[in-house]
Amino acid sequence: MKKIATIVVLVLTASIAFISCDNKRQPGKIYMPDIAYSRAYETYAQRDTAVFTSDATSKGAKIYYDNNPVNGTIKRGELFPYTLPNDSNGYKMSATVMNPITAMTEAEMKEAGRLYNINCAICHGEKGAGNGPIATAGKIGGIANLTLEAYVKMADGTMFHSINYGKNSMGSYASQLSREQRWKVIKYIRTLQPKPATETAAPAATDTTKKI
Repeated sequence: MKKIATIVVLVLTASIAFISCDNKRQPGKIYMPDIAYSRAYETYAQRDTAVFTSDATSKGAKIYYDNNPVNGTIKRGELFPYTLPNDSNGYKMSATVMNPITAMTEAEMKEAGRLYNINCAICHGEKGAGNGPIATAGKIGGIANLTLEAYVKMADGTMFHSINYGKNSMGSYASQLSREQRWKVIKYIRTLQPKPATETAAPAATDTTKKI
């Protein structure tokens, strides 16, 4: 009887070993695959609303999934957040914010121009002169001519503030353009503007005094 039991145990052990290592190129069988290989969900991917909910008050009835990133975190490769408030004081302080994009390659500038033409040229015009299709159609008034001196002198930070939150008739473009793209578009706008006039140096005064 003991021999039979021993043979059964050996056969079962050998079977388990054979099944779990049936292919040298593949790992062994997983006891709990749903734990070993949990399903990953992209942050902004659509989910089955019959199963998932982003409403914290519906926890329990459905699986709660918070779509928002963790507070205080920044996406890899993303620029630091713009924290000035959307009020008159924030607008004033925006003039002190420097553009984090210090230089752009030819390819990056070309891409910034493409983004400008998609999002901005319809109002501000291809050359930034405020003569885009919407402006010339007379549908919306007060569209800025970005080539005027006021905008040439405007700080990058103030321009970013307006794009980020919206200004007057222009709405916010924070959802259409990433933070980096907004800064790069501003760099492109600078290429459309005339260069600031430089003061002409006064000619040196002629010495009319008599030499002794």
